[in-house]
This record gives sequence, structure tokens and C-alpha cells, in this order.
Amino acid sequence: MSEQQQYDLVVIGGGPGGYVAAIRAAQLGMKVACVEKRGTLGGTCLNVGCIPSKALLHTSHLYAETEHEFKDQGIEVAGVKLNVKQLLARKDKIVDDLTKGVEFLLKKNKIDYIKGTGSIEAAGSVKVTSGKKNDTLQTRNILIATGSDSAPLAGVDVDEKQIVTSIGALTLSKVPKHMVVIGGGVIGLELGSVWRRLGAKLTVVEFLDRITPEMDREISKQFQRILEKQGMEFNLSSKVTAAKKTKAGITLTFEPAEGGDAQTLKCDVVLLSIGRRPYTEGLGLEPLGVATDNRGFITVDDHYQTNVAGIYAIGDCTPGPMLAHKAEDEGMVCVELLAGQAGHVDYDAIPGIVYTWPEVATVGKTEEQLKEAGVEYKVGKFPFSANSRARCNDATDGLVKIIADAKTDRVLGCHIIGPDAGSLIHEIVTIMEFGGSAEDVARTCHGHPTFNEAVKEAALALDGRAIHI
Repeated sequence: MSEQQQYDLVVIGGGPGGYVAAIRAAQLGMKVACVEKRGTLGGTCLNVGCIPSKALLHTSHLYAETEHEFKDQGIEVAGVKLNVKQLLARKDKIVDDLTKGVEFLLKKNKIDYIKGTGSIEAAGSVKVTSGKKNDTLQTRNILIATGSDSAPLAGVDVDEKQIVTSIGALTLSKVPKHMVVIGGGVIGLELGSVWRRLGAKLTVVEFLDRITPEMDREISKQFQRILEKQGMEFNLSSKVTAAKKTKAGITLTFEPAEGGDAQTLKCDVVLLSIGRRPYTEGLGLEPLGVATDNRGFITVDDHYQTNVAGIYAIGDCTPGPMLAHKAEDEGMVCVELLAGQAGHVDYDAIPGIVYTWPEVATVGKTEEQLKEAGVEYKVGKFPFSANSRARCNDATDGLVKIIADAKTDRVLGCHIIGPDAGSLIHEIVTIMEFGGSAEDVARTCHGHPTFNEAVKEAALALDGRAIHI
């Protein structure tokens, strides 16, 4: 590579937002480079996030079913043994195959994949540092897609061995006897579920008065009840002040969030999972005058352009849901707008999914948000205990909850706890994208017997017409 290269677009970050944006830009005829410092593409999601955690969730679910549930279905398995080394090896192979697959996609689309750390010298100029070598890329446009990082907590020093973030929780060489998760959000509950299923005692310490606080409150409460039934323990409204490593393990100190006497918990692994923060370190934003908010997120307009012309940003380093699919959509729309096409992201129709068992999926508004906004609404609910497929599969925990405008019947939100909720939610995502009504869902023929029928029944329940309850 020469010292000077001329591109239409240089993307800094090869995660879901970055590599998707690069591919779409190349499809639109742009000359594109993608700069990534990790050494593999796919970002946090593919390397140390969404993908490896789902691999472990799947395997741990099979193990728990074999150990505890198969006998109720007439399947007797003797001598079940856990091989953690093979469990991790399978996860690593999946990650390796997929990262190589993304690299192939960039090559297929004639995108220059440049390994190194990208920083912005000026609008139109990206410096790439790799070891002692520096190169400069000249480009018409720059897209920042650097993602996010685990948020730290004072008094809790991460070593990724005993006190871990989501990264270390994916590589534990043995099942902890007692794992404490700091934070009752999505990542902590998913990874906590993995190790609980494999035999660990699991305790969650959460600062707020409920887990998954961004969810509809009714759904959040039922979710906690289901997880407690599975063996998880919760200390809510609790503030962690210290995690001290000893020869015997870790002593975690916490106190009531509103003040009070301190308590301690002894465990052998602590998972710190209190959220994520935008990763913009070393980009050179401040000297350029690129605006950020008080939490460090890069401020952008409706075309994803920062206040500095020619510099754009998408994904976790910008405000909004910190989700891979949100970043992907933003990346595609951003470059389509750059190419003079039309594009938009409907932020009211972005699904969020928790891949525990049962899964939890949500889209649109919660009851609490609608009450606060003064919107009149109606609710329809249907439990999976009344769904025939759920009965057949012994997966009856949870429900479908649909919220619609009281006057127009337009669907405003949907919240599902249950089997395959992450797939079921997309029917409502589509309905919402098209401005559809609950009646549209209720009048659509759903196959029988399927979990999807619970969605139809919830839509019918909005007008008191549910058939099977």
C-alpha cells in the first residue's frame, strides 16, 4: 500500500455496522477501505459478544435439558458429562468461521481491508497505525463505526480471570461454584444463564429496583419470576462498592442503593455487566471539534453526519439502542444517503431480544412510556400455557403482550416472553413498519400448531375476542 490512497469512503471499524456499510457502499460503486485494529472482522458482536454467547447459550441449554428435562419426556440418558474444553472449542470454531466469512465478503466486494488503528487527522484524511508503520488514506468521506466497550465500575478491578467482563465470561476454563453478576441487564443475564445451566450458583446484584429496566415493567417482573424459578437469586436496589480478591475467591461488598448497612457475598467469579460505553478513544475527535454528548456518544444529524462535514458515525458510538442490527441498518442507510438515495431507520421498530430460556423480545413502546406520553392505549395478552405447540414442547412459561392505540388500533408495541420469542417478534416489527393495526394481525391466518398462534390470540384479546382463554 502506498502512503497515499484515494477513496470515496473509509470506514473505521469492522464490526456489524462498519463492514455492512462498507459492503453496501461498494455495491453502490464506491471505492471503499475498511480499517480494523482487532486483526479479525466482525467487531465485538462476532468476536466476543453476540455470536460466541449464543453458541454457549445453545450448548448450555441442551446440557440442562439433557440433565433435568429429558426424563419427563421419556428419554433416559445416563452418565451425562460436561466437556468445557470442547464447549469452548466449538464456540471458537464458529467465531473463526464467521470472521473469515466476513473477510471473504469484503474481498468479494473489492473492499480494501486494512489492519491497524484508524485515527482522523482531518476531514478527508485517515491515519492507520500498525506497529511502527503509519499510512495515510485520503478519502471523500469518513464513517466512524468503532462500537462500544464494557463500562467500568469503581472498586471492581477487572482481570478477565476472576473478575470478568463479557469477554472473560466467554472463556472460563471451568464452571464457577458461585458466580455473581453485577448488573441485571441483557448481557449479564444471558452469560449468567450459561454458567448457571452448567452448574454454577448464580446471584445477580442490580442497582435499580428491577432487572432489564428498559423493558415493559410487567414483562420485567414476570421475567425475574421465571429466572428465580430456574435458580437465579437477585439482590435488587443494591450498589456494589468493592470486589476484593483473596486466596479463597472474591468478597463482594454491596449496600442498599439509597444507603444503609453493607453486606458481603463470597464467590469465585464476578461478572461485571453494568452496560456499555461508546468506544472513541484515539480517534482524534476532540482536536477536530467533532461534537459528543455528555456521555461521550458522537452527535449526528438525520443523515448520520457529525458537525464536521464529511465525517459520519453510526452504531454503538452514537445515541440509541446499542444493538448490532441497529448498527447494520444505520450503516446501510448512511451510505445510501451518501449515494443520493432515500433511506431511513424507524427507531420505534427496532427489536430487542434476550436469548435466555425462555427468550424475551420487545419492540416499540412500553405501557410506562405511553402513560408518561399521555397516549390512550389498549392491551391484549395471551399466555403460552394456552398455546398447543408450547404444551407439546413443554415450553409454557411466558406470554405475548400487544399494545395498540385505543382509537386507531395501530400497533404501538409488543413484548414477548416465551419459546422462540426472538423470531416471533418480527411479525409485529413488520406490522409496525407498515403502520399496521392489531386487527391486521388478528385477521391473518396463522399456521396450527405453532407458537405464532399466541401472537394472533394476543391481537384478538385486544378486543376481548381471544378464542383459547
